[in-house]
Amino acid sequence: MKNRWLIALSGVGIHVSIGSVYSWSVFNLPLASTYSWENTWAGQTFGESSAIAMTFSLAIFFLGMSAAIMGRFVERRGPRVSGSVAALFFGLGMITAGIGTWAENIYLLWLGYGVLGGIGLGIGYITPVSTLVKWFPDRRGLATGLAIMGFGFGSTIASVSFNSIIEAISIPAAFIIMGAVYLAVMLMSASYLQRPPEGWMPDGMKEAISAGKKTLTEDLSQQTANEAVKTGPFWGLWTMMFINISCGIGVIYSASPLAQESIGLTAAEAAAVVGAMALFNGLGRIGWASFSDYLGRGNTYLAFFILQIALFWALPNITSVVLFQIVLYTILTCYGGGFATLPAFIGDLFGTKELGAIHGYVLTAWALAGIVGPQLTAQLHTMTGSYETTLYIFAGAFVVALAVSLLMKAYIARATGSAQPKHSPLANQPTG
Repeated sequence: MKNRWLIALSGVGIHVSIGSVYSWSVFNLPLASTYSWENTWAGQTFGESSAIAMTFSLAIFFLGMSAAIMGRFVERRGPRVSGSVAALFFGLGMITAGIGTWAENIYLLWLGYGVLGGIGLGIGYITPVSTLVKWFPDRRGLATGLAIMGFGFGSTIASVSFNSIIEAISIPAAFIIMGAVYLAVMLMSASYLQRPPEGWMPDGMKEAISAGKKTLTEDLSQQTANEAVKTGPFWGLWTMMFINISCGIGVIYSASPLAQESIGLTAAEAAAVVGAMALFNGLGRIGWASFSDYLGRGNTYLAFFILQIALFWALPNITSVVLFQIVLYTILTCYGGGFATLPAFIGDLFGTKELGAIHGYVLTAWALAGIVGPQLTAQLHTMTGSYETTLYIFAGAFVVALAVSLLMKAYIARATGSAQPKHSPLANQPTG
């Protein structure tokens, strides 16, 4: 029997590596100033900003799609094999991106960072999550927060590392060197991952239940992925995540140039803001997810959306460096917390029977949001010359997310009040 805290550390190792994707904004200006890639996308007329944004969009799109398609592979082959596959795709994809920038070929950059790297992102993302939920039945929110915390923290390390290598050597060197590092870290981390035996519980939890100090709370249902995707609550989760991700990822994509344009930071100062932003992304993941064990998943998402309606509306009018960072960092805690609370919410609603596969299906929202968020941000910035319009649109989108979260709370309240321990009418709500 392996130590579940070392299992958690291995999961964090994988997520810290793939979380480097959130430092992409560090590459935006260097790529734009070094290469002339406008009007190169499939023969169509697109601005240079959109061509570079497509690299990040592809990575997030293939993250979501590979998570959905490979969810059953993760459950079937186990975390060690799937973690190793993720390492190969992600590490070699980064190296391919380095070769693409060295050759000044944007298509090779898209293939390496966007397609191969994105596939590695998706498999690597769901592998530790489905494993840790099973190792921590006593603290499900904490478990998912631990697994996904590393994804948020990864950019803290990566943004500084990428920026330093770009300035000291070159853009291609940044991709190749860090790709090799991530490949090694992910392979070592995957080698320790393992599922617990079926029905396993920690000794402390068993003793508490036996002594009557703790009651084992049953999930509302135990469903397969194909059953879950036919229900209303699944699509409620999908909609909430799509909005939360689209808006958050738009800010992440534009963080460095937004800080430079709005409050006059230098490139190096903006890179530091990106790194600190990732720190709060990570803190939000562990903090909000752990808090959801006590507050409840539905109430946690309500808090996300209410906060972000106010914050996105206020952000365009802020000129203070300190206040700008406070608002930005708070947004990132909500963004990261949404991801970290999601697997526990899925477990509460649909059980852990096929949690990895259901999680992958919900993450198709991430795939679509990866296209919508950066592209909408880039196109509106090209049209208006600022990010103000985009941020107001995002604030309005969170009003829709808030309405959906209220409907989800109503579903859960009815199911909790009328469901038998192992079955709930919530599982059979029509998608319409």
